[in-house]
Amino acid sequence: MSEALSAIPADITCGLPETQLAIRRAVLGLCRTMNWAAINEFSLPAAGRRADVMALLPDHSLTCIEIKSGLRDFQTDQKWPEYRDWSDRLFFAVDDAFPVALIPPDVGLIVVSVSAVPPALRDGVLAECTIIREPALHRLAPARRRTLLHLFATTAASRLMSLEDPAITSSLRAARRAE
Repeated sequence: MSEALSAIPADITCGLPETQLAIRRAVLGLCRTMNWAAINEFSLPAAGRRADVMALLPDHSLTCIEIKSGLRDFQTDQKWPEYRDWSDRLFFAVDDAFPVALIPPDVGLIVVSVSAVPPALRDGVLAECTIIREPALHRLAPARRRTLLHLFATTAASRLMSLEDPAITSSLRAARRAE
């Protein structure tokens, strides 16, 4: 283990689902504020890859936001570099206890003040969230952009349809299983 990693206190090396949820909620609030259309758990065309948050920006660019709930989550994730191939920009979103010096310099950084919100209030209160560093721009090829924009639109429309009429969604799932 490197010196930088061994110097990190053990109590911040394990992320909790509550931390991940608090970060996600704050990031989605930031996206809304910045007029970014965001989708959680966005399945990418790459086999088995799913972005934590994919956002469509007003300039039509796609931004992937990878949420890291703690140091162990960051250390064990070997797939995040592949997300660069599926977005124009890549951010990590972390809580305010995360050792941000470990985030690669070409990746954007969003920090969420999770510690400022008492755990009992996290369901009703969004933690403050700030973009600390903009990422390097990696423009998507036109064909890939077209594919991703179509996938983004159909994913959003399908999820909206599911919310508007859950009974139709259930019957469609049952019909697909029967086929």
